[in-house]
Amino acid sequence: MFKLSQRSKDRMEGVHPDLVRVVEKAITFTKVDFGVIEGLRTEEKQKELVASGASQTMKSKHLTGDAVDLMAYVNGRACWEIGVYDEIADAMKKSAYEEDVMIRWGAAWNIQDLALWEGTAEDAMNHYVDERRSQGRRPFIDAPHFELVGG
Repeated sequence: MFKLSQRSKDRMEGVHPDLVRVVEKAITFTKVDFGVIEGLRTEEKQKELVASGASQTMKSKHLTGDAVDLMAYVNGRACWEIGVYDEIADAMKKSAYEEDVMIRWGAAWNIQDLALWEGTAEDAMNHYVDERRSQGRRPFIDAPHFELVGG
C-alpha cells in the first residue's frame, strides 16, 4: 500500500477539499504509486502552459483549485507510460465513487463523471479517442490531470 508524501500534501494546498479527499483515498487503492505534482496554479503559469501547448485553455480548473496533476512512480522513478495512468485513474474513479465526488479525467474529457463510468479507465480513454477521431478531431490526452466537475 502506498501513501502520499508530505510534498504531495503540500502541493494540494489551496485545492478543493473534495478533490483532496479523493486523492488521499485513491493512494490507498492504487496498484501504481503516485504523487501530486501540481494543484493550485497561478495565471502566469497557466499562460506559459498555453503558450507552450501543454494546456489548451486559460479556463483551467487549476486556477481555482479544482484540479490536480498526478505523477506515476514505478520502481521509485517518474513514469509517463499511459497504461500506468489508467491504473491511477481506476483508483481515482473508485475513490471518487466512494466519496460521492464527480471527477473528470484528462484522458477521457467526454466522460462527465468518471466515478459513474461503467468500465475501466482504459475503456473511458478509448471511448474518448474514438469519439474525437469520429469527429475528425485530434484527442488531447492529459492522463496525469484530474478535475472536479462543476465548481
